[in-house]
Order: sequence, then structure tokens, then C-alpha cells
Amino acid sequence: MGKLVDGVWKDVWYDTKASKGRFVRSDTTFRAQISTDPGAQYPAEAGRYHLYVSYACPWAHRTLIARALLGLSDVIGVSVVEPLMLAHGWTFSAQNPDHLGGREFLHQVYTDSDPHYTGRVTVPVLWDDKTRTIVNNESAQILRFLNGPFAALVGSTLDLYPVSLREEIDGVNALVYEHVNNGVYRAGFATTQEAYEEAMTPLFDTLDMLERRLEGVSYLVGDTLTEADIRLFTTLVRFDAVYHSHFKCNVRRIADLPNLWRLARRLYQLPGIAATVHFDHIKQHYFGSHKTINPTGIVPLGPELDWRAPV
Repeated sequence: MGKLVDGVWKDVWYDTKASKGRFVRSDTTFRAQISTDPGAQYPAEAGRYHLYVSYACPWAHRTLIARALLGLSDVIGVSVVEPLMLAHGWTFSAQNPDHLGGREFLHQVYTDSDPHYTGRVTVPVLWDDKTRTIVNNESAQILRFLNGPFAALVGSTLDLYPVSLREEIDGVNALVYEHVNNGVYRAGFATTQEAYEEAMTPLFDTLDMLERRLEGVSYLVGDTLTEADIRLFTTLVRFDAVYHSHFKCNVRRIADLPNLWRLARRLYQLPGIAATVHFDHIKQHYFGSHKTINPTGIVPLGPELDWRAPV
């Protein structure tokens, strides 16, 4: 874990003292847009852009799922970092190389874009190999680029953000992000009892609400697959394996909530999604990288869950 300060890498953990034990997520900083407008700085083009991801990261996982479902594997390349994030943050290796620049560390991708960059070095990163810079590192926006301009390149008929459902999708996304996607981190990275409990109550209240919402339906919005399902799935798929124990989110398991567990399995079983789920990377990363939470680095063997059980 670390950050860049004026282009220099610093190995520092999150400082929760100023926030009274509360984890506060930093905003992403690269926010350029992929556009279909004539003369756009970053037009959608096959073979021009590259995703830097971690199989462990739920935010990066969103983009991998959309890339697979929308048929963009031949349009946008991918480089995957090693699961452990230690003294130099996200790293590449012979097994998981930087396919474009041969870099050793992900923070070099950031300083290649901005030699004086200050901030966290996060995934996903959408890189433009033509201008040799990061276009965007905000997963929610990258997800929209994949579903919009890039999907149009290949004529994909799948729409994860249909116009008629956008208002409802945005509402679900906002709730899920605040209390579930980020809520597990607010619980797991809390350094006071008060901060931990502040995160836990809305986390499980929201999970219970989502459980009720899914009664008798297959998906969160409009009974069709949308980005709302994908954004929730990447937390659900990690929940029982990691967040339940490592982040102390142990009031209930997702496997104890039948509608959420059914939704998680339904998405896992969609063609292309299981191949984006790497439990070895997920467990190695969380249990091995967060020494302040799990100083021994021991990775649990369980849980045993049947992700192929009928839905």
C-alpha cells in the first residue's frame, strides 16, 4: 500500500487518525472522456486503448466483466498486476507482465502520464497507447465507456445502461456504492470501534433491503441485467471469501441471504463472467497485502461454496 507524492513513491498506509478511525476513500483524478464526437481527443478505436487491472480489485473487476459481456476482448487489451500489493504497491512480473511498456510497477504508468502526480495508484486504469497517457482511472466512468462508445464499435446488442432505466440504475448504484461497495472497506479499514460500527449497520441494512428487492425477480432493475447488478456482484463474489472474516463483516454471509446468493450465482454463471473471477488472486491480495489487519499473512482455505448450483 502506498501513494505517489510529486512523482515519488511512498510506502504509506491509510492515515485514519485525522478522520477519527474512519476510512476515507480518495477521489480518482484522471477523468478524460472516450467520445464518439467528431474531433474528440479520445475517440473509441480498436487496438488503441489498454486496461490495467487487478483480478483482486472489485472496482477493476467491473470493467473486466463488461469487457467480456460486450465482446470487447479484441478491442481493448489487458495487463494484470500481481495479487500482492506490498512495498511498491501493484507490481508486474514475468507471469503477469505489463504488455505495453514492460514496466515493473503500476505507479510507473501514473508517472509516465504525469511525472509530478500526487495520489493513490489505483486500478482500473484506461491507458491510451497513442498519446501515451492515462485517459481515466474511475471505474464507474470506464464501465460507461465500454457500454457506450466501445460497444458501438463491435455492434454489441447488450445495453447495461438502457435509457429507460437510467434514473433507477443511478439510484441503486448510489446506495450500493455508499453502503456496500465502499461500506465493506469502511468496516475493514476502520481503526476504532465507533467507526467500524458506523459502517456495519448501514452495510447490513442495505444488504437486507436488496434481499427484499430481489424477491421474485432475477435482477435489481427492470428484471434485466444492468450495470447495477455488475457493480453489486463484484462485492458479493468477494464477501464470504474475504469481507466476512478479513473485514469483520460477519453479521451474516451472502450465502445466508437466498435472493442475493441467487443473484451472485446467476451472474457468475453467465457466459464469460466466471473467467473473470480469480479467487486465488482475491484471497492472496486481501489476506497477504493488508499487514495491519492480518500481520501473519495466512490465507484461509475456505469457504467452500458451490457457485455452479442451479439458480
